Amino acid sequence: MRKLVYIESSIIGYLAARPSRDVVSLARQTITLDWWETSKPSFDVLISQAVIDEISQGDAVAAARRKEAVFGIPVVSLTDHAAALAQKLLTENAVPKHSFIDALHIALATLNGADYILTWNFKHINNVQTKAKIAPVILHEGWISPTLCAPEDLLGE
Repeated sequence: MRKLVYIESSIIGYLAARPSRDVVSLARQTITLDWWETSKPSFDVLISQAVIDEISQGDAVAAARRKEAVFGIPVVSLTDHAAALAQKLLTENAVPKHSFIDALHIALATLNGADYILTWNFKHINNVQTKAKIAPVILHEGWISPTLCAPEDLLGE
């Protein structure tokens, strides 16, 4: 059975951006494109309406490139249950209080059975401190926490 990957907005941002002059950003763009082209076909993928909302913001031309990149990927809807789980992640300080949308990505991925959340968001989602806090909250609520990872973690899967 193929694993399910929830693709968070930062992935689409790096995938659809023009090549950066910043070496870290350029490396992330390259890794993201490599994962998209070589590893993504090995997984089932999904995004959420929250992702669509985020990637639709900003410059119209860039937003169009981002939306084109996700065309055909299944989109899960926002639900009251997801909002409640996201709020629980905030209340329990698993995700910073001002980061509801990040908590919502985690909740939507969890409630839709994702095995992985693919993200470049190291500040609020994919870092040692938040990972250690997120999984217990989700488990306490009766769910299994997706593995939080960057594209390089899933290359070659």
